[in-house]
Amino acid sequence: MTDSAIARIGKNPKYQELKAKRSSFGWTLAIVMLIVYYGFIALIAFNKPFLAQRLGAGVTTLGVPLGMGVIVFTVLITGFYVRRANTEFDALTAEILKEESK
Repeated sequence: MTDSAIARIGKNPKYQELKAKRSSFGWTLAIVMLIVYYGFIALIAFNKPFLAQRLGAGVTTLGVPLGMGVIVFTVLITGFYVRRANTEFDALTAEILKEESK
């Protein structure tokens, strides 16, 4: 790709829209993930008795499903990002490249 093509794409309003949407969405998901992760870590640090509550008569405590919930949440939030990237962001990218190839 030539420097002039890169400059034209950089000035394209759809490219600016793509950058803004992708950045905003990425930062939102990152902040949500940090809240979930550090919330769990804060529970470990400051409320061990809460996490040590047994579930039923077994040896499993509340901390185990909450920890697994953090892992599942990570997978779900990643899938959510990938789904949006594969639909909305890829469509905008295709439009930008189509305009550039004219």
